Amino acid sequence: MDHLLPPDMTPILLPPPSDNPASSVLSAIGQRRTTRTIGAEPLPLPMLSNLLWAACGVNRPVGPFGQPGLTAASASNSQEIDLYVALAGGTYRYDARAHALLPVAAEDMRGLALTPGQKGVDARAPVQLIYVVDEDRLAHTEGYQEPGLQDPEIRKSYYFTDTGLIAGNVYLFAASEGMAAWFHNCDKPHLAEKLGLRPSQSVLFAQSVGYPAG
Repeated sequence: MDHLLPPDMTPILLPPPSDNPASSVLSAIGQRRTTRTIGAEPLPLPMLSNLLWAACGVNRPVGPFGQPGLTAASASNSQEIDLYVALAGGTYRYDARAHALLPVAAEDMRGLALTPGQKGVDARAPVQLIYVVDEDRLAHTEGYQEPGLQDPEIRKSYYFTDTGLIAGNVYLFAASEGMAAWFHNCDKPHLAEKLGLRPSQSVLFAQSVGYPAG
């Protein structure tokens, strides 16, 4: 996909995540909800940084099987879910280990991250998170080689669960910051083409995040 990128589209190095002492897990759980009406106001870079770290960032240098540990669990720590981030200025892939956004395409794919044909959808959300699985990481994980990981149906049960764990983190972070979030379907075939995915990769779902519409 590099040929689609203009010379000035470079990685976005995110500031270190920072804690909000005024928030708590119990408070966030109490406020968690789906909000489909999201305003167009962009997220400040520190807020985007915290959001992505909360979703699936590195929270310890050594986790299961010697790999870095993430804020969201995955089968055998395979970390098979990639988080693509569609913004107005382009689309990126979140690199958790570098805590950076790596350019994918100089195209606003936020519209493709919505459910095709769904009526009454507010398309103004400044951030669309796109969940992509790489099944090769499950089938060839460096962690425990569970026999079931060679079965496509069992792999599916794992990667859907792992996606839900990340999405749940996003919901709780949004609730803790008074933000809106909505987990939904998306235009999977067109996104897969635009993102230049490999045969082992598939688009699963998307999640809109931003401030509630006024």
